[in-house]
Amino acid sequence: MSLRPLTALAVLASGALFGFGLSLSTMVQPEVVLSFLRLQDFGLMLVMGGAVAVTLVAYALAPRLLGRPLLGERFHAHASQWNRDTLVGAALFGVGWGISGVCPGPAIAGLGTGNTDLLWALGGIALGALLQGWRAR
Repeated sequence: MSLRPLTALAVLASGALFGFGLSLSTMVQPEVVLSFLRLQDFGLMLVMGGAVAVTLVAYALAPRLLGRPLLGERFHAHASQWNRDTLVGAALFGVGWGISGVCPGPAIAGLGTGNTDLLWALGGIALGALLQGWRAR
């Protein structure tokens, strides 16, 4: 899939803004995430709650205010479907997050802060995704 230059620039800017937000909120630091998961620090709850609130408002208002998405043809609903694979994947993700304090998005953003230890976690995430892909075939 090739992106038009303006679309690629918008995607890059969005990713950079997301990474900056993760870094500013300290979600790129596994120690901070683990202290949140141990119920010792509730700062990330405010960050995640704020993100959920903004997302809910954007999803409700964007189709009403815009004729079509800025980078797409139309707004559409994506029906999700729960099955055994979804449940197992969510459980494995939660266990991995709880053990390491690392989530894929913040791990990638954390590399930008110079935390190269996150490469181990990203390697494990990639290996897990590869094994799941093989298993699914």
